[in-house]
Amino acid sequence: MKQIVCYGEVLWDMLPSGKKLGGAPLNVALRAQSFGCDARVISSIGKDAAGDEIVEQMKAHSASINHLQVSENYATSEVLVYLNEAGSASYEIKMPCAWDDIKLLDKDLEVVKASDAFIFGSLAARKSTSRETLFALLEAALFKVFDVNLRSPHYEFDTLLKLMTKADFIKLNDDEIFKICNYMNADAHSLEACIRFIAEKTHTKSICVTLGAAGAVVFQDNKFTYNKGYKIVVADTVGSGDSFLGTLISQLLSGATVQVALDYASAVGALVASKQGANPKIEDGEIALLMKQK
Repeated sequence: MKQIVCYGEVLWDMLPSGKKLGGAPLNVALRAQSFGCDARVISSIGKDAAGDEIVEQMKAHSASINHLQVSENYATSEVLVYLNEAGSASYEIKMPCAWDDIKLLDKDLEVVKASDAFIFGSLAARKSTSRETLFALLEAALFKVFDVNLRSPHYEFDTLLKLMTKADFIKLNDDEIFKICNYMNADAHSLEACIRFIAEKTHTKSICVTLGAAGAVVFQDNKFTYNKGYKIVVADTVGSGDSFLGTLISQLLSGATVQVALDYASAVGALVASKQGANPKIEDGEIALLMKQK
């Protein structure tokens, strides 16, 4: 069994339809776990009722809570989620909150050292305590996956670039890669040129860019592999990219080819977007049926 450790935010997504368990690292972990990985989450909740509910929800998902800290300083995170007419989500993220207060613990260092993949995002690097813990854990990790998650104003480009140089695998969406390339004054205008630029400048072996309804692309071994996307009716886009990443990494760790892993992950991400919330149950039959689309 492959072990994945995810670092960063756990929270409540406050959707128009009600609150749902969320946070990119937790979403990634739950989806990877559904495909047979031993997935752990290093995060922090508050000493409050909302935090107690997260613990109960994680237990209900059979998720480990062994690396979930309880902050003495801040409350459990709640994020306001707004959906437009197309179901695309935007977020209002309060600061500070409990996952800004993740401490460096020996047991977390040990589980990261033993992991097959350490997955981390940019959001948890917005405040010094969690940022310093993240950089310490990166030194212990063998295979580092950076999930770029640009939520203005919760990032700084200098920190992003440092994190990118630490990564073995970077996942972004198309808006994010163009924004970063523009900041870096890249003489690159096409998507593939931007990907090559980022790979060269950060010395990253593998880069994945999600393209919304148009699918996704992976650049690895100097080769581009594409999936053109699957047609679904969008309920909301909350967590679809997280489930995509959790599926992609679990597939690659299990030995799947890049094309097989990308197609499977794209189908799972699309199915999540067709349902409400970040962590809906996805059946194998649904995935197989969607992948028959031409």
